[in-house]
Amino acid sequence: MSFFQRLKERVSQTTESVTQKFLTGLSKTSSSFVGAMNQLFTGYSKIDEDLYEELEELLISADVGVRTTMDLMDRLREEVKVRKIKEPTDLQPLMVELVGELMETGEKKGGIQLREEEMTVILFVGVNGVGKTTTIGKLAHRFKQQGKKVVLAAGDTFRAGAIEQLEVWGNRVGVDVIKHQAGSDPAAVIFDGIQAARSRNADILLCDTAGRLQNKVNLMEELKKVFRVVKREVPNGPHEVLLVLDATTGQNAMVQAKQFREAADVTGIVLTKLDGTAKGGIAIAIHHELELPVKLVGLGEKADDLQDFDTDQFISALFQGVEVTQ
Repeated sequence: MSFFQRLKERVSQTTESVTQKFLTGLSKTSSSFVGAMNQLFTGYSKIDEDLYEELEELLISADVGVRTTMDLMDRLREEVKVRKIKEPTDLQPLMVELVGELMETGEKKGGIQLREEEMTVILFVGVNGVGKTTTIGKLAHRFKQQGKKVVLAAGDTFRAGAIEQLEVWGNRVGVDVIKHQAGSDPAAVIFDGIQAARSRNADILLCDTAGRLQNKVNLMEELKKVFRVVKREVPNGPHEVLLVLDATTGQNAMVQAKQFREAADVTGIVLTKLDGTAKGGIAIAIHHELELPVKLVGLGEKADDLQDFDTDQFISALFQGVEVTQ
C-alpha cells in the first residue's frame, strides 16, 4: 500500500466534520503553498539546481523553517536519484510523501489525556496576544460538554483585561473562575485555584499564566514560582504544560518556544490562528524541530474550532488539490 493510499484510508476513518474543519482551516496555506508549487513545477522542463533553489525559497517563505527545509531538500534530492525521477511535475506528490514521513516521526495524534484517579491540572504559558485565554475558554467548553467539572484560575494578573476576559468565558461556559485583583501574585492565584478546585471536586483545573515578554528574566522567575506551587500542592502536577503559539507569527513562534522551554517543562504545543495565515508550514517546523507534540490547533473562531491535532488530517488538508496517481 502506497503512502497516499494509507493517508487516504486513515483520514477516512475520522469524522467528516473534523476533516472539513482541517480543510477549511488550512485553505489559505494550501492555496498559497500548493499553488506556488504548481507554478514552480510546471514552469520547469527539467529538474535542475535552479528548481531546487526556488523550491527551497518557497518552503522557507511558507515558514517551514530553515532546518526543516534543509532536511526536506536533502531527502528530496536523494529520492529523485534513487527513483530516477525526471519530470518536475512528479516532485509534487513526492513532496507530500516526504512531509508525511517527516511528521510521522513524532506523535501522530494530539489532544489531552485526562487523569482518571485525580484532578487534572493544566498550565497554559505563552506571550500576550497568542490566544491563551481564548484557548482556555474553548477547552473549558469542550470539557464541560463532556460532562467534566471544570475550574479556571486567572493567573495572568498583569495583562489589562485578562482576568475579565477569562470571567467572560467562565460565564459563557458555566464554570467557576478563581481570581485575585489585577497585579496580584500569579502563584497565589494558582494556589487558591487548586484549593477551590479540590473543594468543588473538580475534574480539571485550567490555569492561565502571565504572558508578558518571554525574554524578561523576572517574568520567567514568576513562572517558575507558579510551577513550584503546583508541584508542592499536586505532587504529580502539572499534568500538562501547554505552550500557546500564534501561527501567524511564523518563525517568531519558534523563538518563543525555545525560550519558554528553558523556563517551563512544556509538554505540548497549542497552535492558534492556523486558519488566519497562508504560512501554516510553521506546524511542520514545530513538529520536526522542537520534538514536542502539537496537541491542539485553532482552526476558526467558534468554540468547537479548537481541534486535536491530527498529522494525517493536516497533511491531507495542506496538500488538498494535489493530484496523486500513485
